[in-house]
Amino acid sequence: MMKAAAIIGEKQAVVIEKDRPALPEGWALVKIHTAPMCTEYKGFLQGQTSSCLGHEAAGEVVETAAGSKVAVGDRVVVMPQYPCGRCSLCLSGDFIHCEHTLSYSAPTMAQYIAKPSWLLLPFPDSLSYDQASLACCALGPSHGAYVTIGVDAFSTVLITGLGPVGLGAIVSAKYRGARVIAVESNEYRVALGKQLGADEIIDPRDEGAVKQIKSLTGGQGPDFGLDCSGAVVAHRLLIDVVRRKGSIAFVGECHGETPIRVSQDLLRKGIRLIGSWHYNLHEFPQLMKMIQSAPQAMHLITHTFPMGRIQEAFEVSASGRSGKILLHPWE
Repeated sequence: MMKAAAIIGEKQAVVIEKDRPALPEGWALVKIHTAPMCTEYKGFLQGQTSSCLGHEAAGEVVETAAGSKVAVGDRVVVMPQYPCGRCSLCLSGDFIHCEHTLSYSAPTMAQYIAKPSWLLLPFPDSLSYDQASLACCALGPSHGAYVTIGVDAFSTVLITGLGPVGLGAIVSAKYRGARVIAVESNEYRVALGKQLGADEIIDPRDEGAVKQIKSLTGGQGPDFGLDCSGAVVAHRLLIDVVRRKGSIAFVGECHGETPIRVSQDLLRKGIRLIGSWHYNLHEFPQLMKMIQSAPQAMHLITHTFPMGRIQEAFEVSASGRSGKILLHPWE
């Protein structure tokens, strides 16, 4: 048996007992030392009951099945999802887009997780479990997006939404030497964004927001945009303000409909719009190097909780007054 976090009702979370998972061939069992929290607070607020919470973790391999690619004792980052491992996307490292995912799910807010061993990436001994856990949703989405659109030291990046992913996007951009303009209204996260290195932060409620952003970029607009909010109004802001021939990446989940005017937005401006969910597995060493080298990375972590205090952890997560929150399942 093992312990796991569960949502049992509206704004109610507890720790429960679950069966310890079995291992198919090629899989490994990981003892989870750090489980970051992400958007699970939405289910907490809405009372969406679940005992399968979380999708990111760092831990230690404690058991392997025949054919495993990792060894007992390896310290690993647990990649999200259960992709097939055989299609061209998986083999190229873009597993997150696999169309043949396995009919299997498991929580990371738990003491153990079973995983196909090729999705367990060993990390350097110089990093703690907490540091390594930033390689999933804290820094992963922005890292993958920036690699794709080409953010560098000559760039100005506009980031909309400073939740944990957007805050991580500041760290990623500053590591590359880029200038960062962010859009956020939450006072706590505005302050944290400045601490992490944002050069300018604009309040989206200001009617002159577009004019302010334009004025900060010589009137032409930022080179790149990254939406971490999932808000339709933020999408429209980025499309309107990014310079001609610029690029925009969307990493925030969105369930609305963003109006795109093909001629005016795309043909005339020549901008590029992409969706970016995660990063290619081959980029993992780069991400490890960033975590080791960027002094701001650890400031993303604003709270740590033993899993036994899961109710309090969810309350903080839902408050909007946090950066990345980490759970320790064995405390």
